[in-house]
Amino acid sequence: MAKVRVAQIGVAHDHASGFMESVRRLADVFEVVGVAEPDEANKLKFGGNAVYGSLKWLTVEDILGDDSIDAVLVETDDWKLVPYGLACVQAGKHLHLDKPSGESVEQYETLMAVARQRNLVVQLGYMYRYNPAIMYAMEAVRSGKLGEIHEVNAVMNTYHSREKREWLAHFKGGIMHYLGCHMVDCLINIMGKPEEIISFCDKTHADGVDAVDRGFAVFRYKNGISTAEATSIERNGYARRQLVVIGSKGTIEIKPLENPTRIRETYIEDIDGNHYRDNSREVVVPELAGRYDTMMLDFAEMVRGNKENPFTYEYELLVHRACLKSCGFDVAL
Repeated sequence: MAKVRVAQIGVAHDHASGFMESVRRLADVFEVVGVAEPDEANKLKFGGNAVYGSLKWLTVEDILGDDSIDAVLVETDDWKLVPYGLACVQAGKHLHLDKPSGESVEQYETLMAVARQRNLVVQLGYMYRYNPAIMYAMEAVRSGKLGEIHEVNAVMNTYHSREKREWLAHFKGGIMHYLGCHMVDCLINIMGKPEEIISFCDKTHADGVDAVDRGFAVFRYKNGISTAEATSIERNGYARRQLVVIGSKGTIEIKPLENPTRIRETYIEDIDGNHYRDNSREVVVPELAGRYDTMMLDFAEMVRGNKENPFTYEYELLVHRACLKSCGFDVAL
């Protein structure tokens, strides 16, 4: 089968080098045509990464005007993602768009409308969708193994340097927009559209930084509440990144979310009085699959028309609105 010809716009996103490494490693599936970075400062700062070695540097116009390019990975600064993504779909390119998807509902709706009209794939860079433990939990939800789901707790904590926390001021929602969006995606994927989202984003002012470095959101459903949180100031917060799914028949806890990924599940039959069997185990990512490989292989299958995108345009728009609502934006769900 013909390789998917792909190019990348932008090298400044945190995931930029990871996705490029993946498509270059999957050389039997992808042919990388080249990379463009319209911001010279970003090219100077990030373009020297070895993953871009031997690649041809192109302009954005080169990429958009080349009809032989099937798809584009947009990995710019976060606030530039949607404008460049829109340009790609307007040029007829399938799109891998990293996240978060900007602070405008209208721009994002336009992007999705153009993609739908032209039957183009839009894959968002939510890599936890392809995390093996989270995929296992999703199957337990959809199969009914956990029973009726009435609560999800999703945590995406970390510790950032002062410089990175100052950088968060680019976003009104700060850390909740930048990383909390991952947890909003997980929560919506499990629970669907909430009746209400209440945002509790705030600033700790640690080190005198004036940015939202603590985020928490309550999602109200007809059968209970769920929560998503993210912080930029928790020492070893990475180890407490977790997803807990609570149902009428059992609970699944994934903690930490990766490196290593551990999963604990408890069901009705595991409980005896105040004791329960601790069904805990490590979930290992297959050796040949990097953090983004499964996602990129799925992208290739969608671009080739061999499968439908499991995440619809409507779903992506709901996640976008829910993310903004979690950050305190006055938007309708």
